[in-house]
Amino acid sequence: MIATATGQSPAEAWPALPTLAEWEPTKQTLHRFAQIVGKIRLTKEPFRNHWWHVPLYVSPTGLTTRPMPTGDGRTFAIDFDLHRHALVVTVSDRRDATFPLPGLSVADFYRHLMAALADLDIPVQIVAVPFDLTPVTPFAADDDHASYDTGAVERWWRALVSVDRVFTTFSGHSTAKTSPVHLFWHSFDLVVTRFSGRPAPERAGADPITREAYSHEVVSFGFWVGDANTPAPSFYAYAWPDPPGIIDHPLAPAAARWADARGSAMALLTYADLRAEPDPDAALMAFLESAYLAGATAADWDIAALTPANHPTLPSR
Repeated sequence: MIATATGQSPAEAWPALPTLAEWEPTKQTLHRFAQIVGKIRLTKEPFRNHWWHVPLYVSPTGLTTRPMPTGDGRTFAIDFDLHRHALVVTVSDRRDATFPLPGLSVADFYRHLMAALADLDIPVQIVAVPFDLTPVTPFAADDDHASYDTGAVERWWRALVSVDRVFTTFSGHSTAKTSPVHLFWHSFDLVVTRFSGRPAPERAGADPITREAYSHEVVSFGFWVGDANTPAPSFYAYAWPDPPGIIDHPLAPAAARWADARGSAMALLTYADLRAEPDPDAALMAFLESAYLAGATAADWDIAALTPANHPTLPSR
């Protein structure tokens, strides 16, 4: 039996995930919970390029904002504790608050969290409607989204832990400017992005959010639970700007493929295909490396200059 870096078997580290349809009600509820917390981080954190001040991060117990300034000299963090299925607010003045997640509607969650922050003397004002989700029911009025399947959430989070581990290792394989490994609450995907260092041409008709996100050339990698076009949990990678000839470059493992994503090339590997590999960690790393080389080569990046000369585990290119 192959063991992962955590000492777990692949089946334990890479659990079977429900299809999007099977846990859609829970995903929609949890996605809105995450947007509420993410919007709090958006209001409290100093701005960072490419919106790096707004995502959430995988933690040993779930998801976290990491420490944020309260505005009065203290710091606080908000955590989804997915061991206990609870929301936890921790403040540097030794105060905290917690409440359980199962059984809550989005409106309940919003009221509980805002009340907890008020009790902890942390003033917060957010745009309290979902971002790019339908229906756009204000959080305080959303009693329709109230599903929470603890088993599905736990399996999703356990997969995130493994993805985060491999993405983090991959991050060290380049000297390029690289994002943290973070969960964007807009699209609910875990992402890591590499930059060439060169500005990108502005996208025609792009909104301010997109302009900031794609101000420079990137090859970006992610994992998401699926959408209407790709209903299976999958890994993806793409380059921006979309370089000519990228799809002529090979991908690994064999199950990976190029797909069209609204006119641009996207590398895809389903989570189910990854689990079928004898060594999922190695297979995911092969996918990331092959997609990076495809995008960086097609876009004429200086790959040699962006590769560590003496990395202890990275094969020479």
